[in-house]
Amino acid sequence: MSETSTTETINGVSVTEDQIQAWVAEAEAGYDVEALKARGRGRPGRATEASQVVTVRLTSDEIRELDRRADSKQLTRSEVIREALFA
Repeated sequence: MSETSTTETINGVSVTEDQIQAWVAEAEAGYDVEALKARGRGRPGRATEASQVVTVRLTSDEIRELDRRADSKQLTRSEVIREALFA
């Protein structure tokens, strides 16, 4: 029986063993908690209150149409969906 090799990637870029070891060394040395807190967390808000994520199921044809509209208006998928909701 042959052993299957897997390569880990981040955004399509292979992660090397050297990179993993560098991350381990960084973690073991400890992080500057105040610097991490200063960076903030997650995406910036769109309003004064927190937004909720809502899952919507679309067919491949619907996604193609959504992307076509987004491209033609130079908007994101989310912007086109919000526009449709409040039109």
